[in-house]
Amino acid sequence: MTISLFSQSGALFYACEWLVRIAMLLIVPSRRTPEATRSWLLLIFFLPIPGVLLYLAIGRPRFPTWRAERFERAKAALAPAVERLQPAPTPCDVASLAARLGGMPSVSSNGVELLTDYEGTIDRLVLDIDKARKHVRILVYIFADDATGRQVAAALARAVQRGVTVHVLVDPVGSHRWLKGSIALLRGAGAHVREALPFHWLRGRTRRDMRNHRKLFLIDGEIGYAGSQNIVDKNFRPGVENRELVARVTGPVVAEMTATFLTDWFLETETMPESDIVVPAATGTAEAQLLPSGANYPLEGFQTLLTWQLQRAVRRVIITSPYFIPDEPLLCAMRTAVMRGVEVNLIVSAVVDQPLVALAQRSYYADLLRSGVKIHLFRQYLLHAKNVSIDGELGIVGSSNVDLRSFQLNEEVSLLLHDRASVAALEAIQAGSIAHADRLSLDNWRRRPLMRKIAENIARMVSPLL
Repeated sequence: MTISLFSQSGALFYACEWLVRIAMLLIVPSRRTPEATRSWLLLIFFLPIPGVLLYLAIGRPRFPTWRAERFERAKAALAPAVERLQPAPTPCDVASLAARLGGMPSVSSNGVELLTDYEGTIDRLVLDIDKARKHVRILVYIFADDATGRQVAAALARAVQRGVTVHVLVDPVGSHRWLKGSIALLRGAGAHVREALPFHWLRGRTRRDMRNHRKLFLIDGEIGYAGSQNIVDKNFRPGVENRELVARVTGPVVAEMTATFLTDWFLETETMPESDIVVPAATGTAEAQLLPSGANYPLEGFQTLLTWQLQRAVRRVIITSPYFIPDEPLLCAMRTAVMRGVEVNLIVSAVVDQPLVALAQRSYYADLLRSGVKIHLFRQYLLHAKNVSIDGELGIVGSSNVDLRSFQLNEEVSLLLHDRASVAALEAIQAGSIAHADRLSLDNWRRRPLMRKIAENIARMVSPLL
């Protein structure tokens, strides 16, 4: 009798596993990219029950309905301010596409300064905060309560004492090591602090790893910082020192940064600190544009723009990214660009801080090298900067990596540079990165150990799930 019951339960479990496999074969392809679909189905076919539980937890990269509705309300509230921005007289095709993807036009008469000194950038930010008269707004993935965080928090406290209003949004996953201390530090400074994308079981929050990865620092609505740098010590990971790139901007484009911050603040609090955004006066000759991207937008903005620009490139492309896990359309665009005679350079870091991601990333090197892409391994430091230049006509500096997480899961922001002088300044920084990197050759890469190749291929299979 016991054996019969055991056989029946085993048969039932076996039948349930196949029901799960068949059901997910119908469900997964309708909600995911082909790369992610293959990985999820592979996992579910080998481990049906654990696989479907994991899929229910993190497999649907969508925000709940209430958050989508709140996003539309924020857009409507800020639309009059965005409409007051005067688009550049003759916006290029890429600016027009970016405007449709992110809702922000390309604007002229900005000042742009590119900052590469990690501690110098923090010092510059503190100096700007010390001159604030009205408000300071910070949106950041990591805000630590270490020496760097305390330095910024002290400046915020001084600003509050002068009557300046301070709002800070921190990502609770990115800042998890320091979150409790950082929030206490910021509230002690008198700042209004909120967590970006907090996890709520009862409010329909989707996957916990959909993160707000943006870095925006705003002073009085007149000065803005955008780039890859968090508010944390540069060597917060033992044995790893970060190198970053941040754009400090003034002029009308700062109003687009303000609108992005206010939208994110409204999504978390349903309050709008300022709805009538003042557009800053002209401060320079740079033409710039903000491209926010994330699950609230209809297309993957940065991914779409980058792939399209690779397809149109005619001379030279330089991509700098610490984490490079591309999708097939982007890979195809890179290979095709080389076949058309375009010089395609990829700058990645030889220093690793996330081993599994690094293995997945390296699985693409052989294919890229065979196609003629030049891969440069930045020495000694973790090159955490994220930037792109194309044909001397487009520059991109921001928070987005060239990987599936930044493309599909994270809230990101990119500053597009459309004038030749700004792009030339970016290209000079990229040339410096190449000078401090080792060129990877296909022959040397082929000689890596077999076990490493196997580990890379396994990591590549699960890379859409990372």
